[in-house]
Amino acid sequence: MTSIRVFENAFAGQVRKIAVTAVLLGLAAGIGRTQSAEDLRITVGKSIVIDYPGDIRQISTSDPTIVDASPVTTREILMSGKGLGSATMVVWSKADQRMFYNVTVELNLEPLRRILQDTFPDEKIDLHSSRDSITLNGTVSNKDIADRAVALSATFAKTVVNNLTVASPIEKQILLRVKFAELDRSKAQQFGVNFASTGALHTIGTISTGQFNSGSVSSNAGSSTLSVTDALNIFAFRPDLNIATFIKDLETNNVLQILAEPNLVTTNGKEANFLVGGEFPVPILQGVGAAGAVTIQFKEFGIRLLFTPIMTANKTIKLALRQEVSTIDFANAVTLQGFVIPALSTRRAETNVELTEGQTFVVAGLMDNRETTALTKLPVISSIPVLGSLFKSKIENKNNTELVMLVTPEVTEALGANDPKPQPYFPQEFLKRMGPEDVPAAKSKAKTKK
Repeated sequence: MTSIRVFENAFAGQVRKIAVTAVLLGLAAGIGRTQSAEDLRITVGKSIVIDYPGDIRQISTSDPTIVDASPVTTREILMSGKGLGSATMVVWSKADQRMFYNVTVELNLEPLRRILQDTFPDEKIDLHSSRDSITLNGTVSNKDIADRAVALSATFAKTVVNNLTVASPIEKQILLRVKFAELDRSKAQQFGVNFASTGALHTIGTISTGQFNSGSVSSNAGSSTLSVTDALNIFAFRPDLNIATFIKDLETNNVLQILAEPNLVTTNGKEANFLVGGEFPVPILQGVGAAGAVTIQFKEFGIRLLFTPIMTANKTIKLALRQEVSTIDFANAVTLQGFVIPALSTRRAETNVELTEGQTFVVAGLMDNRETTALTKLPVISSIPVLGSLFKSKIENKNNTELVMLVTPEVTEALGANDPKPQPYFPQEFLKRMGPEDVPAAKSKAKTKK
């Protein structure tokens, strides 16, 4: 058996032991005078001590500039890596037996490996050396890190092979939670609905469009005089304010009706749109005169929302928002060649706002005022002058509503390739096994028996 002990050259040629003994197959008794070659790998600046199975007579190396070998005792050989490359070492014993060693001297990668690990602790970079070259393998998060890793490696070797892969960045996604609501202005004034009155610690401000005169907000939110119906404003709420409870209370009192609750997701800087409604046909006359053909074109109506989010360096979200609510209006319909073409009653608002994640803002002031008259009468009798007025009635209704939109943006990220997949979660109480003593009926029966 041939054993090898590893050492490292210190300053001024001193030898320091750095590893434990490693075992190699050696020359066995009864086998011929020449043993097959053994492969050894050492690094530049390190030394190994080989325990030879017999008494050493002579040692020779093919390139002393790469490998230096000398006997230490009659059965120990000190071999040192001098330069990069490969060489062959031959050892003769006094029993006239030969042993060949194919020695490869490589770069010492441990210092570079420690530097890369300290500099880029979150990256996975593997190092391999081949003579005077270093190969970098693995995946890094961006190109800048790959370039810096190559630059650091170039100080240790003449040639650096860059096999690093730059991972594709995971784009941030913006989730927009939207509530379209229609507010009864008459009931809102009756109940004293005030979006600006949110508590002394949550006093907010408004941004008026100038379309209507804005109210005033005092420092004491309880005495605020601004109502949601006073102006077309943008109301910004703090994330810790429970707006959902306030909206639910308005729904319970029939002051507010939720029209739609879409959740829209898009990547940074990309537009997303939402439409709930339908399309109605509109005849379009092609050509001039009676010879012109009539084609049908469909127009969209309903609730539409378009938004484009942009993440800023300050981790805020800029939103370019457009909302629109359109309904078919037969009261203003027109007739064209026997076709009744209804009009569209549209309420639209466009705004740009910047806010933090989880903050809710409200766009209000899209008002719709309608007056309807319902006439009820008895046939024939109601047409009699003077007397006929007793047999007919007219009811006038005034409907004053306002469209309100509440928007809450949130930032989401897609799962990476190595991220754990979320698993269904059930509370422990849900899976708890119940015994007969846990059932109220069983408890009452047990007490009766006692």
